[in-house]
Amino acid sequence: MIEPSRLFQLEGGQKRRKLALTFGALERDIQGIAEKGTEYSFKEMPRAEYVKKITEVVLKDPKLPQGAADELRTLIKAEPFDELRLCNCARNHLLAVIGTFPAEWDLVIAPHATPTDENGVVRQRDFFPGVAVYAEDIRSPFNIGSIFRSAEAMGAETVYISPFCTDPEQPRAIRSGMGCIETMGYQRVSLDELPADVPVFALETGGTDINEFEFPEKGICIIGSEELGVSPEALKKATYGRVTIPMKGLKASLNVGVAFGILMEKWVESLEKKNK
Repeated sequence: MIEPSRLFQLEGGQKRRKLALTFGALERDIQGIAEKGTEYSFKEMPRAEYVKKITEVVLKDPKLPQGAADELRTLIKAEPFDELRLCNCARNHLLAVIGTFPAEWDLVIAPHATPTDENGVVRQRDFFPGVAVYAEDIRSPFNIGSIFRSAEAMGAETVYISPFCTDPEQPRAIRSGMGCIETMGYQRVSLDELPADVPVFALETGGTDINEFEFPEKGICIIGSEELGVSPEALKKATYGRVTIPMKGLKASLNVGVAFGILMEKWVESLEKKNK
């Protein structure tokens, strides 16, 4: 955190970036998930007052649109006062002035669970034991980041990636993954190196309708490349079966990240029914 008076000493661009980072840290603090060393610590000033003061700094920005300024002034005066909403709105208006999409700051401002191990991977996650995905030759960093994000959100335990899958550490993958790549970690393995004692199935056309597919309680779902789908070798490995998402559109085509999200929702629905 930085004292409001010091912000006035910064130049326009530097000031905006520092404010955006500060509002992100405040959002995490308000939600009770502040990272170590970023907790609100000004004892002489209540956090709510601090939020209002640095928002006043934003309101003095000559590039702030009038509509944005009006919204922030309304939020400052609102009763009851909503700290989180004011921080979020102020941060996003700043990012618009900076010319940066919010997603480009996700790695900085996204909430992260604690604690982490020596590699920075979060270990306290709630997940379905034995639920895993194998990403085969995914080429787009945005897609691999999206796959990690869906896997983490829906409770997969493990992400495996093929030898020729794009690097999850690529900056675009990290941005689209919103911190989930670091949270989950991954293993780069060949098809032959996948665990041999769990069911393996593939998400591909020409299989059992996803609404009728009997999902295993534990298993590995193989998803294929954007252009070629699941390879013949991977289909042979998928001895548990093949699941297909029915579509009505003329293109009958889904982005691999979107398709995986649909599959995970159905798999989780099946698991929750079995666990009741």
